[in-house]
Parts: sequence; structure tokens; C-alpha cells
Amino acid sequence: MNNNFDDLETTVRKSSVIQERMSLVSSHMYKQFLEYQQSNANTAILFEKMVENMSLTVEYLKQSFTTRGIPSENIYYEYDKQRHIAVMNILWHSITLFTNMKDNPKALHREKDVPLFTGRIIAIKGFLPELKQGYNDEIEQKLLDMEVASLYVPADKSGKAIIKIRHLGNQEFYINQMEAPREFLLKVVETICGGGNYHKEGSRVTISI
Repeated sequence: MNNNFDDLETTVRKSSVIQERMSLVSSHMYKQFLEYQQSNANTAILFEKMVENMSLTVEYLKQSFTTRGIPSENIYYEYDKQRHIAVMNILWHSITLFTNMKDNPKALHREKDVPLFTGRIIAIKGFLPELKQGYNDEIEQKLLDMEVASLYVPADKSGKAIIKIRHLGNQEFYINQMEAPREFLLKVVETICGGGNYHKEGSRVTISI
């Protein structure tokens, strides 16, 4: 009889430990889930506003180049709302903005604080046709290789969004979420269109005469 009581006590104790530990896990994951949902929602709002700013930018550029006698047929934008892809063409430059409505929380590493769960809008120079076929790890790597800048959007609507520019060593720039769609787009356009394309050249070979 004593063995039965001992077994019952052991089972109850094990159950209590499991319940306590899993309660902590579920609370932690629930917090992540809420931040993931809200950051996704905030990112979607900012992306829509960014597309609105893209439309205004294109119209201004068309007018500006037309007054300079330059045809504006190659200045336009396209928006695939379902796939969260916006592409802007400015003469010989093409810029793609993409946001992955991810299916699990992703965090931005913080040196002196807890990881910050955010949504992300990626800007690349050019266009990646594979984006229209869906999103996967291979496409993600190609996007990162082509990345010009990223905008990270936190769950807290009053929190600062974070702009990281790749060629500046991923230095972070903090900006309020109201201004972020316009400023991020303009910064990307200035970065890409302010540069240029070099002629391709073969390897230099010394020729003896």
C-alpha cells in the first residue's frame, strides 16, 4: 500500500514540476506571439504607406525629367499587394521593396538589451523574379545578397523603427513610425540613384612588346 502512495506522490510531484516549467515556456512564447502579430500588423501599415510615397515620388520624378526633356516612360512603379512586393523603376535603375509576412517571430539582436521582435522591409537594387513564386530560404539568401537597406518595425506603435544601411556597416538609424515610410524610401532612392554602374572589364594582362 505504501508503494502506491509513494508512486502517487512521485507522479504528482513530477506533474507539478512539468506544469510549472511549461507555464513559464508558454508565457514566454505567448509574449513572442503577441509581439509577432503586432509587429506584422505595423509592418503591413508602413508598407502600404511606403507604396503611397512611391506613387508620389514617381509622379514628381516624371515631371522633373520631362521638364528637362528626358522621356519618362521608364519611370513607374508596380505593386503586388498579395505578395507584398513593390518595384520602382527610375530610368536605368530598378528598386524592389519586399516585406515577408513571416509565419514565426523574428528578432533583431541587441547588444545590451533583450532581442527586439520586429517586422522587416527589405530594399534591394534590381528585381528578383523568384519572389513571385513564393518565399523560401534560398530566396531569402538572394535577397540578403542584394540588400541595400532594411527597415525593422517593432510591435509597439510608439516605438522607434530602425533603418539599417548595408554599405554603412549596418549602422542603425532610429526614426518614428509616422516618418519611417517616407524617409526609408527616400534614403533607398538616394543611395541607389546617387551611385552609378561601372563598365565591366576583363582582367588586366601585361603584354610584353
